[in-house]
Amino acid sequence: MRTVLLCLLSLLLAAAPLQGQDQPIAFEGATLHPVAGPPIANGVLVVADGTIVAIGAAGEVDIPAAAERRDVSGKVIIPGLVDTHSHIGRQQGGDRSSPLHPEVRTLDAIDVRDNSMMRARAGGITSVHIMSGSGHLLSGQTTYLKLRHGDVITDLLFCDDPTTDICGGIKMANGTNPIRQPPFPGTRAKSAALQRALFVEAEAYREEMANGTASRDLANEAMVEVLNGDRIVHFHTHTHEDILTVLRMREEFGFNVVLHHVSEAWKVADEIAAAGVPSSIILLDSPGGKLEATNIRWENGRALAERGADVAFHTDDLVTDSRLFLRMAAFGVRAGMDEDAALEALTLAGARMLGLDDQVGSLEPGKDADFVVLSGPPFSVYSLIEETWIEGQPVFDRSDPDDAKFATGGMGTYEHASGHVHGQD
Repeated sequence: MRTVLLCLLSLLLAAAPLQGQDQPIAFEGATLHPVAGPPIANGVLVVADGTIVAIGAAGEVDIPAAAERRDVSGKVIIPGLVDTHSHIGRQQGGDRSSPLHPEVRTLDAIDVRDNSMMRARAGGITSVHIMSGSGHLLSGQTTYLKLRHGDVITDLLFCDDPTTDICGGIKMANGTNPIRQPPFPGTRAKSAALQRALFVEAEAYREEMANGTASRDLANEAMVEVLNGDRIVHFHTHTHEDILTVLRMREEFGFNVVLHHVSEAWKVADEIAAAGVPSSIILLDSPGGKLEATNIRWENGRALAERGADVAFHTDDLVTDSRLFLRMAAFGVRAGMDEDAALEALTLAGARMLGLDDQVGSLEPGKDADFVVLSGPPFSVYSLIEETWIEGQPVFDRSDPDDAKFATGGMGTYEHASGHVHGQD
């Protein structure tokens, strides 16, 4: 009897419909923008087990017999957006005891249950780089997150083990933000001197590590990871002289760097391109903000891209609300940036700058099934983000009233948002 029951149970399980990530899903009829290749009209995107299985034109893709088939005719599907610079999750970094805090980890203070996470999903953001503010020369270690639904930060981390793995980059800054009363620097020249001294100290500590004479030092350990190229420096900088200071420092110490904001990139685009350094930029739709961003131009994206420099966009949320991230690239297009380059700057370029382009940033077989379903062209003011998917699972659905309030506003949508707006960064 036991054998018969087991056989019956096996038959029932075999006949039962597949659920969740185990069941392939085929999205049919949309215009697909893989980013890694040209757009595909009347395309088919097949996902299973959290990854992209196949992508191509209708009739050219084998759809598994067990797949759930979804008609998305008239829609547009793009890769999940990668925000290379954000402050969602009520992040925190170094305090006022020192201008340099390489030992501080933002992942120890990020609230993944904060409403800002859902606002980012409503904006089509699937991967996000969360960092502390720019009021320090070095405000701490940054964190790369995949915006899955989760209750604790380990549910969202890209890294496997935050106690042993490198889970992000490190945030540095120059310009007016970190200039204030001692122990902070009072001039740009002193800012650079303090940062260079930090690297020199880290070089000495690396030698001690190699000789086996180093005592445990959390700050220097993080800086050695920078010197070894294992941790990327994400450098807040605006004016052309500050940009060139970063390039000189990078040449001197050999670390990997991404320039952030670079309001005056158009003044030194040739130098940035010659250095082979990528830039994560922001564009503003209204005047205001700090004086060193006075000369920011929408042409920054075009100026960098035309010279062959890698360029991505970011929100600096809430400088730009995460829900309006697509609009950032639309400004670039309006100023002459190629549309394909602008879409790449929202997706694959950002993934490259975080060292995550083997997982995310484009619609390619084997990559994570992170994508956004739009009602129309990516840069049309009339297009809406209808759905956001991460690893084959929906994390935002505009047709769901509970999700829609994060796209359109509503009570609590901006809860905890005022800190960054009032000048923490």
